[in-house]
Amino acid sequence: MKKLALHWQILIGMVLGVVFALIMTQFEWGSTFVSNWIKPFGNIFINSLKLIAVPLILGSLIKGVSDLKDISKLSQMGGRTIGTYILTTLIAVSIGLAVVNIIKPGHSITDETRLQLVENYKGDADSKIAAAAKQKEAGPLQALEDIVPSNIFQAASDNGNMLQVIFFAIFFGIGLILIPEEQSKPVKDFFDGFNEVILKLIDIIMLAAPYGVFALLAALIVEAPSADLFKALSWYAFSVILGLLLMMAVYTAIVFIFTKRTPKFFINGISPAQLLAFSTSSSAATLPLTMERVEEHLGVEEEVASFVLPIGATINMDGTSLYQAVAAVFIAQAFGMDLSLSAQLGIIVTATLASIGSAAVPGAGMVMLVIVLAQAGIPEAGLALIFAVDRPLDMCRTVVNVTGDAAVSMVVAKSVDKLGEPNVKDWNDHYKN
Repeated sequence: MKKLALHWQILIGMVLGVVFALIMTQFEWGSTFVSNWIKPFGNIFINSLKLIAVPLILGSLIKGVSDLKDISKLSQMGGRTIGTYILTTLIAVSIGLAVVNIIKPGHSITDETRLQLVENYKGDADSKIAAAAKQKEAGPLQALEDIVPSNIFQAASDNGNMLQVIFFAIFFGIGLILIPEEQSKPVKDFFDGFNEVILKLIDIIMLAAPYGVFALLAALIVEAPSADLFKALSWYAFSVILGLLLMMAVYTAIVFIFTKRTPKFFINGISPAQLLAFSTSSSAATLPLTMERVEEHLGVEEEVASFVLPIGATINMDGTSLYQAVAAVFIAQAFGMDLSLSAQLGIIVTATLASIGSAAVPGAGMVMLVIVLAQAGIPEAGLALIFAVDRPLDMCRTVVNVTGDAAVSMVVAKSVDKLGEPNVKDWNDHYKN
């Protein structure tokens, strides 16, 4: 009997998780049962993906950089990667501002609902504001200073230090390029083998993906806020999702224009990673699968994918920046503020920079949103207005983040003549795609 493709397995797991949670909520003990006996399996699945993230970046990036054999190739690829990521982020923020100014979702918030939301989520908002205040106290070059780790083992012990791990991996790879080949060969052979082991571990972890997303979605449903609050924020959620869908259309257009690959080809290739991103709300946790799909199903050669995607998972947060733009204007509208053109242009710049600083983990964009609000003169307490629907929207914007990484990797690969035909033989053996 033919085995279902991975993306169908994940989708079925998501649907069954939602249905199971809805059934459990009909019983008084149901929510407690899901939280105590189902949710832990989802957490284990996410932890296993996070476990592999740092070794994957170290192995794949060191291998990818050292395989270039030429520093000029590295600078060429790096410049095109960063430039393209910044361009797509600017497009995302602009789309978000356009959508929220046309729909004006904040005008549908009544004074009574606003006060209720602020009261209900004041504690959550205060914690995010405190975290953002700590970050704002840093000097203007603190972000640059933080990229260089003082201890690689300490940096590798925390997934929030991905930029430091990436810096070390690139630096180490450059060192391998600069020494004689006979001396670098044993080290390169080690990392080639190390990388293959990590990829095999990813194959094993992904066998549990349908069960992991089942547990994650079930827990999300039973822990969701009340339906009344969702109704009050439906226009805001609609605005964010519409903006994200428009950004997805931009990606498919960019891929078609620059690589001549059809939207169907692109979406089919990346869809399992999109579904996993939706269920985990983490670009970092999805990175192992994103790399597999981009290399095996979209035709991006390994040396490009192993360089572009880890960087993208760390600094390319198009979905997050779009959401920050929509959320900032929505909160301003809810408080009756009329933002000037200069204030909204400031949001574009700040949201772009803030998205680069967002960690690739669930909810990190909320902390960076505080900085965007402060820059535009919008009350940070308004953050409480959007907490009720932030989790499902976080899932949606992570899909866009991951899709953007894949699209940029294809464009960069095409620009350096490293975009070939998909090689799905190994994946067919595992998942029957």
